[in-house]
Amino acid sequence: MNNELIIRSGSSTDFALLKDGKLIELHKEEDDSDFSVGDIFIAKIRKSVPGLNAAFVNVGYEKDAFLHYHDLGPQVSSLLKFIKRVSTGKLKNYSLKDFPFENDIDKHGTITNVLKSNQSLLVQIVKEPISTKGPRISSELSIAGRYIVLVPFSNRISISQKIESSEEKERLKRLVKSIKPKGFGIIVRTVAEGKKVAELDKDLENLMGRWQSMCKKMHKAHHPSKVLGEMNRASSILRDVFNDTFTSIVVDDEDLCNQIKEYLQEIAPKKESIVKLHNPKIPIFEKYGIERQIKTSFGKTVSMSKGAYLVIEHTEAMHVIDVNSGNRSNKAKNQEDTALEVNLISAAEVARQLRLRDMGGIIVVDFIDMNNADNRRTLFNQLREEMKDDRAKHKILPPSKFGLIQITRQRVRPEMNIKTREDDPNGINGEVEAPIVLVEKIKVELEKLIKKEHKKITLSAHPFIAAFLTKGFPSTRSKWYFNHKRWVKIVPRDAYTYLEYHFHDKNGELIK
Repeated sequence: MNNELIIRSGSSTDFALLKDGKLIELHKEEDDSDFSVGDIFIAKIRKSVPGLNAAFVNVGYEKDAFLHYHDLGPQVSSLLKFIKRVSTGKLKNYSLKDFPFENDIDKHGTITNVLKSNQSLLVQIVKEPISTKGPRISSELSIAGRYIVLVPFSNRISISQKIESSEEKERLKRLVKSIKPKGFGIIVRTVAEGKKVAELDKDLENLMGRWQSMCKKMHKAHHPSKVLGEMNRASSILRDVFNDTFTSIVVDDEDLCNQIKEYLQEIAPKKESIVKLHNPKIPIFEKYGIERQIKTSFGKTVSMSKGAYLVIEHTEAMHVIDVNSGNRSNKAKNQEDTALEVNLISAAEVARQLRLRDMGGIIVVDFIDMNNADNRRTLFNQLREEMKDDRAKHKILPPSKFGLIQITRQRVRPEMNIKTREDDPNGINGEVEAPIVLVEKIKVELEKLIKKEHKKITLSAHPFIAAFLTKGFPSTRSKWYFNHKRWVKIVPRDAYTYLEYHFHDKNGELIK
């Protein structure tokens, strides 16, 4: 399995994660992103709302951030005392080693008993501003590293549930206990499995350094202001997704390439050689076929193998995905087998689409109905397996009697939304599908005709499309010939609209 990270720089930095050449994640880092998940702000409580048991906090965004009582953290009283003493300059030792902790707040208490208007508070962005809503924040702070997460004002040690071996969990717990500073809790991440104490200690030292530098800023910081920024997106993506299976990281900017090499030198020195600088003659996303995949993956309709396709609709309350078998050649023995085959193909694509678009909230997938309970169980297990690598927290319910599968998926930043339709050059329909999507449709339809044993096939298309298919070396038509050993005659038709095309047989009859 090849895992590749392709990074394109420009006015924004785009990160494409490929698995065996297939696009599975796409991230964009805007230069003006001031409210990223993980950023910590020193902010002021604007007002408490007892009816919501929450407070609205001014973090500098046009809309106040929302802080619920359950997101305060049990040791918020200690945090408030710490902030007051650091801000006034009375406390200059930020280690928490000798800092006297307050009692935990009541689990079922009210916000007005804990927070007051105009009070200073350290808060962390847990959900970026989405649509008309301001950021969602928490005052239970955490600073993420490569192997561990540092949690101030806590004494707990937690091990990732994805580490299955109980012996390994015990080993890691023992190691972390030996290096854990007093007053701080530690969460051990999945990638720490098998790591030595020296590697964990180095990561902890780095995180403590970040905590110290944040506390130093608090003394003279304006309210509100960012006192600890999340790492740049390149480093944070590498921190969260990088593992030994990565085969290459390709970047088109020399400075960024050097930054990534330096970061890999810290977290995985043996892997530094996989970082490569891209030759700028061909745009990097064109070279790796990412532009084509973006155009064909982000529309309302998503094509899959064997003629099946998904229709993805977005509503205010939820996302709805409809699975369609399409006009496909059916080699299965019966309808039930056909439904299972299409559903299993769709499960993989649904899992990919959720990660690719970063869809969150409630997602309902309408799979093709299956009467057999074993088949429904197989589909459910397949979908869970496909979503195993998804880093966002999610929950999948078993199929209902109507063939619906409900998924909830954590959403911490706005959904990735890319426009795939373009202005109609004929000026008839306003917007039409991008030419690359049309070419994919022609390719799929041609493959069906070849399977049906049509000997001589002629394609009539608009002159622009005809030229696209025949020009260059190797041309698209040449690739069809190499794949199917069938030469397709392509005839340009001036009378056709831009997206119009038809196939004809050897007698010139229209193939329907």
